[in-house]
Amino acid sequence: MLDVRRLRLLSDLAHLGTIAAVAKARTFTPSAVSQQLAALEREAGVPLLERSGRRVVLTPAGAVLVKHADAVLAALEEAGAAVAAARDELSGPLRIGAFPTAVRTLLPGALVTLGREHPGLELLVTELDPVDAPDALRERRLDVALVHDYDVLPDSPDAGFDDCPLLEETVFLAVPAGTAADLRSTKDAAWIAGSPGTVCHSVALQLCRSAGFTPQIRHHADDFAAVLALVAAGLGVSLVPELAAADPPAGVQLLPLPAHRRTRVTCRSGGAVHPAIAAFTAAVQDSTACYLAEVRNKSAHRCIEGV
Repeated sequence: MLDVRRLRLLSDLAHLGTIAAVAKARTFTPSAVSQQLAALEREAGVPLLERSGRRVVLTPAGAVLVKHADAVLAALEEAGAAVAAARDELSGPLRIGAFPTAVRTLLPGALVTLGREHPGLELLVTELDPVDAPDALRERRLDVALVHDYDVLPDSPDAGFDDCPLLEETVFLAVPAGTAADLRSTKDAAWIAGSPGTVCHSVALQLCRSAGFTPQIRHHADDFAAVLALVAAGLGVSLVPELAAADPPAGVQLLPLPAHRRTRVTCRSGGAVHPAIAAFTAAVQDSTACYLAEVRNKSAHRCIEGV
């Protein structure tokens, strides 16, 4: 019989890449992780890992077992969801992760609704970049997250997660007011981009390269309010999604680009049917619809007034 806890470690290794990363995620020592994986190999009766330089990698048998391990872990999530559904009311912690723009715009209304309809839930919010959400979910530091990708730089599907699309936004080129610009004309401009390693930084590079140049990134800022303030001061140009562009400061001109940011609700595979996660998904869908209607109504009025 294969031990589920050891299967989880093998799955972690497949996704995190190193025994050291698994040890950090599970608060074990690397030696303890290695011992547990060796025990799993004895249970399986075949080699699951092999050395490749200074790292260990999955053997073909190990890769096969990871696929089954992910299915087993998803089934356990579904079992936990079924048990939770049998309770009279939702209770306990719900650990929510979201990127900064969503925390500011989409989450407040959803959290108010959840608190009113399910007072037994303990709502815990963590702000993080989407690139950090998958590991946080696998390590069970989060139960559900709002993440995004861009159609010009799409995420690869991951069988370890259940996703529910939430919204799609236009991406704007933010330039100082009065600038007659398109993306190609910013070749020699100073750029403001997210920190290296973030999705926003990668997308800025991708869009500019698709326009035939590498941006001259002068400033790094991860808060879009700060980005727009820098643009308004004439210190550079940047990319801004619709949610962050709802109320730009004076001195900023927003030019729509043929690119979109796509936000989704994600959780561990099998977890989407958990009643707390389902309640969160419904609440954030309603909150998003209300927020977008308000933002787009204001934008329409600004256009009518010529602002």
